[in-house]
Amino acid sequence: MKTLAAKQPLDMKRSSEVSRAFLLKLELRSHPQMLSVIRGAMEPLMGMLGFSAEQCRSIVRAVDEAVSNIMRHAYHGRLDQPIEVCCNRLQQRTNAETEQGVEILLFDCGPAVDPTKLQARSLDEIRPGGLGLHIIREGMDRVEYKRAGRSNRLRLVKYVRLLKQRPDL
Repeated sequence: MKTLAAKQPLDMKRSSEVSRAFLLKLELRSHPQMLSVIRGAMEPLMGMLGFSAEQCRSIVRAVDEAVSNIMRHAYHGRLDQPIEVCCNRLQQRTNAETEQGVEILLFDCGPAVDPTKLQARSLDEIRPGGLGLHIIREGMDRVEYKRAGRSNRLRLVKYVRLLKQRPDL
C-alpha cells in the first residue's frame, strides 16, 4: 500500500515557534468547504480577545482570504493538502501602555513563494479578483511571509485598537 506524502501532517518540528501552546490550532485539508469552519472558529475567538465586531470581521476576512490563496495558489485547487492555522495571544508595549493582540500563523506545504511576486494589483484596475492581498494587508497590522523548512509560513498580526469614546454632549 502506497501512502501519499500530502496526507501526512505538516512537519511541526520545523521551528520552535510552533512548539508552544496556542489558543487555537486547526489542522485541515485544502477543501473550500473548510473555509466556513475557519470563519466559524475565528470570529468568536477574536471577540474573546477583545476585538470590536468590525475588527473581528476584518480579521476573519483576512484569514479567509489568506487560506483561500493557499488553496488556490499553493495547492492549485487540490482538495487534500494540509493547512495549519495557529492563533496565539500577543502583547506589545507602546509608550506606557500594553497593547493586546493576536498572532495568526498559517502553514502550508506548497512550493516556496517568491516574496517579490506577492504584489497586489492596482486598485484602479477594474476587474474581478486579485484583491486578496489588499484585503489581507488592510485587515492586519503586520503581514510576514517566510519559508520555514519545507513549509510556507504566513504570519498575520493584529492589535486591539480601542475606539476613543466621545464625551457625552
